[in-house]
Amino acid sequence: MSTTSNQPAVPSAREALNKFKMEAAQEVGVNLKQGYNGDLTSREAGSVGGQMVKKMIQAYENSMQ
Repeated sequence: MSTTSNQPAVPSAREALNKFKMEAAQEVGVNLKQGYNGDLTSREAGSVGGQMVKKMIQAYENSMQ
């Protein structure tokens, strides 16, 4: 299965991933908007991605209990 880095492995999950990304951005105080966000700094974009990973790990750990 070949996908590009910005394509979800399950196409129907796109909307859920966008919602998840917006929630993570809000939690770390980054003003993320729908569409183009090229004006974000690398630090801001990285903090959103880092928050998403943190929440995914936390959800996985909770599912193991």
